[in-house]
Amino acid sequence: MPQIPDSQPKVETPERWHHAHAFKFKTGLTWLILLSLLLGTFSKMGLDWSLIGQKLPFLLGLRLSPDGFIQGAALTIMITACSMFFCLLIGLITALGRMSKNALAFGCATFYASLFRGTPLLVQVLIIYLALPQVGIVLGALSSGIIALSMNYGAYLAETIRSGVLSVPRGQQEAALALGVSRWTVAVHVTAPQALRIIIPPAGSMFISMLKDSSLVSLMGLWELNFLAQSYGRSTYRYMEMLATAAAIYWIMSIVLELLQSRLERRFAQGQRR
Repeated sequence: MPQIPDSQPKVETPERWHHAHAFKFKTGLTWLILLSLLLGTFSKMGLDWSLIGQKLPFLLGLRLSPDGFIQGAALTIMITACSMFFCLLIGLITALGRMSKNALAFGCATFYASLFRGTPLLVQVLIIYLALPQVGIVLGALSSGIIALSMNYGAYLAETIRSGVLSVPRGQQEAALALGVSRWTVAVHVTAPQALRIIIPPAGSMFISMLKDSSLVSLMGLWELNFLAQSYGRSTYRYMEMLATAAAIYWIMSIVLELLQSRLERRFAQGQRR
């Protein structure tokens, strides 16, 4: 008689535990070596470290701009956070339209997605900020940047959400509905947890790209991280110090988002094993 596979999760053995931690240690050591080499390379360039220390509080956003508003990395984080929120709303609505059987909803969703995925983000930023005033629609630089980022990335996120929802076997939803479970309960407790395991990795990568693309709003004069780095580099003739510092700050913020993404992935993966 064939044996029935054990459905219980495998117990982590000491050998497996030691192997996993040895791998993490070697990975961390590799990072440390490469980071040391990178820092060593910059240290030989004759950088003005005192200038970096002087401008770092402004680049981080620990000091307010002359008009009393936040600046630097703090403004970059605010722009990215607002854009993420509206991007999620736009992406979800567009994904529902893409899956709708209503021709009008499907047509509007596909037209919007095609338009914003088929044109460069920089062009969209300039149209919203510079061209719309010609027809009487005047938006501030901050609003224009958030709208452009939200609309652009919302078009891409919509396809990611749609793919995640369609990856859930339809039979599970039909079985739950046949048992008398409401559609809302099916969507929240059956479809969403499984779809999120597919959605989170690409969505996390999109949000990291959004963080970096927020530097485009510097074209509109916003005192965000990229704008300040270029301004300080221009006024001191020390572009390497300022741009390298800005790049390091962007990198650290991206690593934080990567860690949050990994934590969410592990959380939903644990739910799947249960």
